[in-house]
Amino acid sequence: MIRATIPELPPVSDDQRARILAAPRDAASHNALLAATPAMSRIETGGIPTQNRLDTAPLIAAWNLERCLFPQASAEHLARLGPDVILLSEMDCGMARTGQRHTTREIAQALGMSYAYGVEFFEMGLGGPTERSFCTDDHNRLGFHGNAILSSAPLTRVAMFRLDDQGHWFNLDPDQPRLGTRMALAAEIDTATGPICVVSTHLESNANAEYRHVQFLQLLERVDYFARGCPIVIGGDLNTGNHMPPDFDWRQETLFDLACALGYSWQGSAPGQTTRPSLITPHPDRTMRLDWIATRDCSPVEQGILSALNPDGRPLSDHDCVWCRLG
Repeated sequence: MIRATIPELPPVSDDQRARILAAPRDAASHNALLAATPAMSRIETGGIPTQNRLDTAPLIAAWNLERCLFPQASAEHLARLGPDVILLSEMDCGMARTGQRHTTREIAQALGMSYAYGVEFFEMGLGGPTERSFCTDDHNRLGFHGNAILSSAPLTRVAMFRLDDQGHWFNLDPDQPRLGTRMALAAEIDTATGPICVVSTHLESNANAEYRHVQFLQLLERVDYFARGCPIVIGGDLNTGNHMPPDFDWRQETLFDLACALGYSWQGSAPGQTTRPSLITPHPDRTMRLDWIATRDCSPVEQGILSALNPDGRPLSDHDCVWCRLG
């Protein structure tokens, strides 16, 4: 569990980058490099919240923003929903394809929220072929890509959990050389009825149901320790059915029953597909149900899916935003 926080993540030095590029592509080398790269073991926190605590019926949204090509438009789109807590994944920071911007910070500033941001991957390339036309430079200023939690009230405690110790992506994709692992961010937030624990996560896409089952079990065990008995809301892109042809069917996943056996409910997840074609998606013909909200010891009274299409019909992501309101 990573608990160290910092106002701004440090860049990866040229020397560190050279060592990463020169290292053997194996798990031991990856894990040693991960431990030696400070940005991978820190959580950036910032923003200015507008409330001292959340109300009795907070609305919690989870959205994979697919790099977050359009931070301002995404913030405006979220403002129409009015969430109190936002669980984000695939958020760029200092990447050429998103104009070298700190996309999480920009959304937090636009919505008047505090935030926590953790690095899933340090990316040494410019991204996949569909993303190159969006690059504003021939290099990444920072190369960070990760998960975030935004809240209209302060985050009283935060933690990050890494969900892979094998360096799954260290040498998997020549177009996207990267250091890091899938992970989750957790935060405690005060509400009018006591603290809640919220979790933003992103499970592995390039794997099968068994692999994601193990990841989710690790996540649930660590969240249970962090939450200290308070209600829990987990939201994000669980990649259910991904890399499982020919049907890519989320119902083949075992993590749902796993969570239920540990006291969780999926009542906070509205029915329906959650992906769509976007400006950079590599699979425009595929729609899937990847995004979910699980709760324990709290009761969702309303749930829904916010389309990723903004008012002029432009897709802000290849994922729609899932949300629920607690009672």
